[in-house]
Amino acid sequence: MSNSSIAPFVKWAGGKRQLIPQIRERMPEQFNNYYEPFVGGGAVIFELLPENAVINDINRALINAYQMICDHPKEFLQEVNRLDAEMWEDGKEYYYSLREHYNDKLMRDEFDEELAALFVFINKHCFNGLYRVNGKGLFNVPYNNSRRSSVDEQSIMEISEYLRNVTIISGDFEVACEGASAGDFVFIDSPYAPLNPTSFESYTKEGFDIESHRRLANLFDELTARGCYCMLTNHNTELINELYGNKGYTIDVVNVKRMINSDASNRVGEEVIICNY
Repeated sequence: MSNSSIAPFVKWAGGKRQLIPQIRERMPEQFNNYYEPFVGGGAVIFELLPENAVINDINRALINAYQMICDHPKEFLQEVNRLDAEMWEDGKEYYYSLREHYNDKLMRDEFDEELAALFVFINKHCFNGLYRVNGKGLFNVPYNNSRRSSVDEQSIMEISEYLRNVTIISGDFEVACEGASAGDFVFIDSPYAPLNPTSFESYTKEGFDIESHRRLANLFDELTARGCYCMLTNHNTELINELYGNKGYTIDVVNVKRMINSDASNRVGEEVIICNY
């Protein structure tokens, strides 16, 4: 593991940047391979820079961006710089035209450099950096009125270089962990359990329901039986405590600021860090 770190190339809801110190101090001192089945914006992997890593996310557009930055960083930068340079006087109209183009490409399964560039541009110019899709799987977050540049070129080249030694996959979290064995470290930044049982915000059209949380808890138990070091983060909710409590796991409660809540008074919350070692 490296002492330096790289800045993530996208902002991601539920990202773990503010929990990095707590995650670092609870990590196993030594491990073999690193697995992150819900990589999101990569705040943790880009902080730790482990040598043998497998990253996964169900969001194909996100993983396409990782893949393109890894394999074709120069072409990716060319595309994203073009999108920035061509921005119209009316930034809002421009953003919505690109969002529509992005959704068209998604519908046609065009996972290429242009889609990766659109993905990053939209992430930087949408409200709160939120990735949210409607029932049809179309991205529908409004414009944030910014005209800032979408990428830091040097950072993209560093990310590209690092990712060349990383296995990048997109699919189900269980499949992503199939290769994990004794001595490997699995960091699980699982989609949040609902704070309010009646609300369930979904960042992908697949959603992540109560059944998914149960399946994930079973995987955590199974990885434990295999001898993997596992760490999982989530909201401190009844569901999470019910799924992971009374199993001998260490459950630490930490205070966090909630970035996504629009009401500032509701922005302090509790998260749990659960470890099996």
